[in-house]
Amino acid sequence: MELKHQVLSILEENRGKAVNGSKLAAELFVTRSAIWKAIKALQKDGHRIEAVTNRGYTLLPQNDIVTAESIALHLRAAACEFILDVRQSVTSTNSIAKELAAQGAKEGTVIIAREQTQGRGRMGRSFYSPNSSGIYFTVILRPKLNLEDSLMITTAAAVAVAKAIETVAQVKAEIKWVNDIFVAGKKVCGILTEASINFESGGLEYAVVGIGINIATQDFPEDISQVAGSIFGQKPEDARTSSLLVAEVLNNLSECMHSLTEKKYLEEYRKRSFLIGKDILVLKGSQTLAAKAIYLDDKARLVVQYEDHSIEPLSSGEVSVRMTNREKASE
Repeated sequence: MELKHQVLSILEENRGKAVNGSKLAAELFVTRSAIWKAIKALQKDGHRIEAVTNRGYTLLPQNDIVTAESIALHLRAAACEFILDVRQSVTSTNSIAKELAAQGAKEGTVIIAREQTQGRGRMGRSFYSPNSSGIYFTVILRPKLNLEDSLMITTAAAVAVAKAIETVAQVKAEIKWVNDIFVAGKKVCGILTEASINFESGGLEYAVVGIGINIATQDFPEDISQVAGSIFGQKPEDARTSSLLVAEVLNNLSECMHSLTEKKYLEEYRKRSFLIGKDILVLKGSQTLAAKAIYLDDKARLVVQYEDHSIEPLSSGEVSVRMTNREKASE
């Protein structure tokens, strides 16, 4: 590991507290001059580090740069095995992850960014990913699943994100089948799972799970401003929020990523789903059909009943809550 990353890791562990330069040098078996150069390099990268004579170096609490070190500090148990690749700005974390997965990147590799210039959502839509007001990351998985069970990946990820948001932001998080997380009636997170199939085995070669969380985004484009929201009304005072969110999602995901077929998370998914029992619209190709969401089956499919009383389990597609005439009139 490069020296400046070793120094940053120690400063992160002591965020807000002064760390003596001589002790840093002794712990890392380098000279004081090498420590000073590492500090200057970190400051050049934008880290808010205060140097005080006879006290040492302090990583200020307001330092809000997301790094592998700031995330790793909050990982627990098996989640510590994730391989963190943090970048400031990317085209799309999913696109990069797919390229790396095709080249043989290990399971558990995570691409993390503060900004996406070409963020993607489901159905080919763009995903608004502005700088510094959200966090966007993609996890590479190599699950032993067939294509039919692949919906379990998104289901588990949705529960992992909802739990993380509740832990970090202390707000109730609900799930809109199949891949959206809502807080206070607004979408605050989207999940995009993409996979490559091994045609010989009929199973998945790899899957990438892209997660975009709006932390304090406010300036949404007009076409999504009515549905999109953030988990905080304004930028949190705690500069570690982005790192904490990523870490908590990974902590939760690590608990089930090797036992997806056991479906231990499915009941929690059901409890968090706000579609069950509601009148919805189902988009099927060019058709939009009125239906009622009845329940989620053991394959995480949304079972719906259409107006002609026919019943269908949906494993993919788009659904939205159907507004009543009174709700339409009040808009």
